[in-house]
Amino acid sequence: MVLALIGCLTASTLSYAQEIANTRRARIVSPEITAEGITFRMRADYATTVSLSGSWQARGDKLIEMTRGQDLVWSVTIPMLDPDLYYYVFNVDGTNVCDPANASLNRDGTTYRNIFIVDGAYSEDFKDAPTSVRGNVTAVWYDSPTIGSKRKMMVYTPAGYEADKKTKYPVLYLLHGGGGDEEAWSSMGRATQILDNLIAKGKAVPMLVVMPNGNANQTCAQINDIPGEGSSMLNNDMQSDLYVTSLIKDIIPYIDSHYRTIAKKEGRAISGLSMGGGHTIRTNYLFPGYFNYICPQSTGAHPHNQKNSAYAFDENALSNYLEGIKKAGYKLFWLGCGDVDPWYAEAQEFDKLLTAHGMPHTFYVTGGGHEWKNWRHYLDTFAPLLFK
Repeated sequence: MVLALIGCLTASTLSYAQEIANTRRARIVSPEITAEGITFRMRADYATTVSLSGSWQARGDKLIEMTRGQDLVWSVTIPMLDPDLYYYVFNVDGTNVCDPANASLNRDGTTYRNIFIVDGAYSEDFKDAPTSVRGNVTAVWYDSPTIGSKRKMMVYTPAGYEADKKTKYPVLYLLHGGGGDEEAWSSMGRATQILDNLIAKGKAVPMLVVMPNGNANQTCAQINDIPGEGSSMLNNDMQSDLYVTSLIKDIIPYIDSHYRTIAKKEGRAISGLSMGGGHTIRTNYLFPGYFNYICPQSTGAHPHNQKNSAYAFDENALSNYLEGIKKAGYKLFWLGCGDVDPWYAEAQEFDKLLTAHGMPHTFYVTGGGHEWKNWRHYLDTFAPLLFK
């Protein structure tokens, strides 16, 4: 009787195990990069259509249709792409969804997309550096009497900062664009990976990177779900100058008092993209002499949200601003822009103005437009020039 019971239990266990084995599905690999191309896969049992779109496509391109296999896994293979970082999203029966097989994501505002990197010299600094040479990124809350609230910023410290209690470091203040927030550069821009790799290779000086929230009507990114948070898109000219003033009056003093910094012009750099490029310029117009390294991206001489507004200034005022920067002195003025960027004409005019005022500078022009593909590359290009 006992043996019969054991036999029944054994058979039942084996039967259950076989059932589990039959229903267990193979792990999906997506994306898979091979010599033949890049294959994307998604299991969607009840879907009628699944398609793909990605950052390698031109604006207006159609969705890339995927094909369903017998295992209910939808797939498509695209030709190999040039070395770079790309993002993509699936569309399942009209709804955009992330790839459940790929844990690598970035966030742009409230939109999440999967990412992958095609290896090569161009993209090597976008990848995670070895653990031994990685710095730290910390969310820091600070008081801003200028704006009247406690606000959040992200602060990168290079590998070795915590262990070495004596060395003082220069600081790059890195500003995001419209619709972004304090996490934009670390999420979309790969700033931490870029600095980790450049410093580890000896190409860049070890430095701190401060990434504030440039929306004066926010305390932090909306994803923090803090009651009463405003939308970053409500930014206006008054708030722009309020933020610029808070950068000088609140953020820099906080960083200099809480971190081991070279607390003078020689130890400070500032850069920003798009709206942040305008903030970069406006900061130096209103407070010349704070930064020895000025690196605006995708902008012109007039800050983005102040041109043709009540806060706009005439050419005489612009001339005086530029002369103020020239008189205060700087070591590097680096302007980057894509040749199909909507702000390219403004950047070209800015280049001419700087030349007319006898202000040494670099006008770095690339292909492409108003996009992270360029802004990541710009950081990777000018960061090795800082503090040398």
